[in-house]
Parts: sequence; structure tokens; C-alpha cells
Amino acid sequence: MTSIRITTVARLLVLAGLSAPSISMGQDVRARDLGIPFEGLPGPFNAITDVPGIEVGHVTIIRGDGPLVKGVGPVRTGVTAILPRGRGFDPVFAATYALNGNGEMTGIHWIEESGFLETPILITNTFSVGVVRDAVIAWMDSTGNNAAPDGLWYTYPVVAETYDVLNDILGQHVTRAHAFEALNSARGGPVTEGNVGGGTGMIAHQFKGGIGTASRLLASGHTLGVLVQANYGGRSRFSVAGVPVGQEIPDLLPNWDVLPRGSIIVVVATDAPLLPQQLQRLAERVPLAIGRLGGLGGNGSGDIFIAFSTGNPGAWRERPTASLDMLPNAAMNTLFAATVEATEEAILNAMVAAETMTGRDSLTAHALPHDRLQDALPKYNRWADGRAACRGRV
Repeated sequence: MTSIRITTVARLLVLAGLSAPSISMGQDVRARDLGIPFEGLPGPFNAITDVPGIEVGHVTIIRGDGPLVKGVGPVRTGVTAILPRGRGFDPVFAATYALNGNGEMTGIHWIEESGFLETPILITNTFSVGVVRDAVIAWMDSTGNNAAPDGLWYTYPVVAETYDVLNDILGQHVTRAHAFEALNSARGGPVTEGNVGGGTGMIAHQFKGGIGTASRLLASGHTLGVLVQANYGGRSRFSVAGVPVGQEIPDLLPNWDVLPRGSIIVVVATDAPLLPQQLQRLAERVPLAIGRLGGLGGNGSGDIFIAFSTGNPGAWRERPTASLDMLPNAAMNTLFAATVEATEEAILNAMVAAETMTGRDSLTAHALPHDRLQDALPKYNRWADGRAACRGRV
């Protein structure tokens, strides 16, 4: 069955007011496989790549063990790349929003000024933003994926970060070659999650965190997808579908003091034809999902979000006037709901996929135990009806 057919069937079910199971496409266990009662209908990959044309690539760097030796390791880091229209140069309408700004996302001033995202989006660790940003310019030049392959051009790459405490972050192990590898490996289809790419060394709610993604199909025929790099939150407030999981699993904490702070980067994408001010409204709904899971956007957290639309292809092209499509504001509520639902599921997908990791100075971040999460859900009468038990790791 092709993805087009799967999507068509799924949308017919939406129009009929019915639900459909997630199609895992051979991936490992994901959050909805554990019986979490999510809202909304996912796309065939339940990933940001369900939005046609979007490609995602990772490079993961894991090297060394034991005591920290700056510049040597242990290394637990990487880069994740998102290409809004694959390798074609066709800027998309975009907007950004920060819940708390103790973090970095480069290039956002021009997005706020112009309304366009002109480059891929890359996510890495805090101290590798510079090298990755410079690498994006070189990659765009070398591939011709820019405004003027045969002439002068300028652009402001979008690179975001979170702080990977498991990593020798001061060693700055990410190189230009790594950024090129992430960009060149970007593909559509299923997206690897957990300890990969920019999420390799991250911690979420004091469990192992990382990269996660999810999507929603809308009755209008449009798709919305989310990708997150989750590295935020404390344990005590961690909640799943209203269940106080952080209180049910108060152990399995990192083996030395890791403060319940950090950051989360969220990328929201849709093929619905939205203008920048409407995309701003989508980005502003992301914190509702973070709050559902127990995030506070604390002082030390960099919670920065970007939303873009692949609608209106060719809108950036210079001409006397441009005719644009725009979804009416009255139709935005379904997109708001999809943003919250997909962001919540993407964060949990990151945590469910992530595996226990030991990094610098033997710091260990434990995986969220699937079996204990499943035990907690029915205890609070929060179990997806008809969902077969999928007993995961202990």
C-alpha cells in the first residue's frame, strides 16, 4: 500500500468521524503503541515528513566513555536537519515564538521581518551552532540550493540548539562535515527518533530525551507535522494523558545532579496555506503541549519554536504582484488542536524511543520504562480503548 493510499483512507475516516490506528511502517515501539490515549489522527508515518516534500536527516556522534577530557570526550552529540521542500530552493512562509528565550535560534530576525524561511532548519548542541550555521551556507552554495546559483546571494541560516549535558560540549566535536552529512542524508518517510542527531545527548523530565516527531491529518485534507528536540523539564511535574507519571516513577534519576531545566526546540510544519501571522499563532500554541506534560518554561530553559507552511509554492519569487491562498482564520482551530496534539505526542515519542545512555563522567540518563508507564495508565483510568498491550522494556 502506498503512502498516498494510506493517507486517503485515513482522511476518509476523519470525514466519517472515525479513528484509525497508527501505521508504524516497521519502526520500533512508539508512544501510542503503549496505550497512551492520544487525540487526533496521525499520518502514515506519524512524522513531520507526512507533510509532502519535507525531508529529515541525522548525523549521530557517539565516542568514548569514562571521565571527561575536554576536546577528547566522551562525545554524545549530533546534528538534525529539516529541509522544508527537499533540495529545491523555494522559501516558505514562517514565523517563530519563544516561551522562554534562554537559548538560540539563528536567522529569526529576517523571518520576523520578511515572513520567509529561506534555508533548511538544523538543530544541534549549544556550542556547535556557529560551525553548523556556517556549514549551511557552504552546503547551499555547493549544491546550488540558493537564490542565485550563478551569482551573488545572501541568506541567514536557521540553526537551533539545546545543551547536551551528557556530552563533552566544550570540546566542540561537531564539524562542518557532520552538518553536510545531516543535510545530504535527509529523506522523506519514517524518521528515526530518540538518541539520534541533535538529540543524542539530551535529557527530558530527567529521563533520556532526544528527537521525536508526530503528525495529524485534518478533515480539510491538510497535514500538520511536528519535530522536537526535547531536553527540558523536571520529574515531579511530568504528566502523560493526565497521569502523574513523574510521581509514579520517582526513581531512575540521573546519577548526579542534573537540574530540572534545559530546553526544547519545536518545528511545526503544515501544507495548509497560511500566512506568517497565522503561523505565528500556530507557534504560540506549542507551549500548551509542553504544559500538558509538566513543562514550565523556567528561567534556565530555551523553549523556542518555528512554524512554516509549504503552501503557496513560488510565493518568494520576484514579480510585480503575487496571488496567494490563505486559510480563513475561522478555520484555524483544527490547526491549533493539531499543533498541541502532535507536539505532545512528538515529545513522548522522543522519550519512548530514547534508550538509557551513559556519557561524560559516567553520568547516566535512564530510559523511560515502558512497562511502568503502562502500569500507571490504567491505574488512573487512562488507557486507549481496544489498544493491545505492547509490553516494552523494563
